[in-house]
Amino acid sequence: MMTSTPDTVPLPSGERIPPLGQGTWHIGDDPRRRADEIAALRHGLDLGMTLVDTAEMYGSGASEELVGEAIADRRDEVFLVSKVLPGHADRSGTIAACEDSLRRLGTDRLDLYLLHWRGRIPLEETLEAFAELTDSGKIRHWGVSNFDVSDMTDLVSTPGGDGVAVDQVLYNLTRRGVEYDLMPWCHRRDIPLMAYSPIEQGRLPRSRALGEVARAHGATPAQVALAWVLRQGVAAIPKAGRVDHVEENHAALDLELAPEDLDALDRAFPPPTGPVPLEVL
Repeated sequence: MMTSTPDTVPLPSGERIPPLGQGTWHIGDDPRRRADEIAALRHGLDLGMTLVDTAEMYGSGASEELVGEAIADRRDEVFLVSKVLPGHADRSGTIAACEDSLRRLGTDRLDLYLLHWRGRIPLEETLEAFAELTDSGKIRHWGVSNFDVSDMTDLVSTPGGDGVAVDQVLYNLTRRGVEYDLMPWCHRRDIPLMAYSPIEQGRLPRSRALGEVARAHGATPAQVALAWVLRQGVAAIPKAGRVDHVEENHAALDLELAPEDLDALDRAFPPPTGPVPLEVL
């Protein structure tokens, strides 16, 4: 098991993305924080955190608009991710949703477009739209979010489904169920996981065990929590709405956890011993 963070995370295509990116869930919700949030995103780009994740759902497009403003003169630096809601995920709806996202983001392409979660619309329809969007150059890669092993098995059994680039899921020290089955399943197929809420939306740093490991390294509990996720070869997309918070997250890349640290965290947050239903936030 790795104790430090890989330099990059490979996609099935061979392209590599940064292991630590920037999430934008709830960014753009409060106009009073807009300037700070834009500054935070731009500072993250300065630090090499060029994986930026958003979604049409976040603030009903407000997050995409803010991201578009933040990256307006730096688009080519960014690996840009957005998502289509399952209710929009038929063939025509997916294409329309993507075009709306592109407009809000002020760009002509997405680097990765995800189905936000599985809904009632057949996967075949969504994949047909993804193929059309790829052919037109509006998206470069496509993937899914909140898919468990059963969903992924259905996906890759669907015509065109073997082109999936990423499964984005909830993963952190308190949400380890994916380690039992989904993570090994994806690793065998070279499909990377992308972890959202890797610090459990700020709740994890209150853990005593994290605090003890953090003190031993002169780090913060949040940095330990992030380093723990990253050492699995998983891309993580924590949210940060302030420059200082971005810098704290970025420092996790240099934190190397010792085997005894991992043992202590396993005792405090035991790994799964059997199947666990996929958790979502």
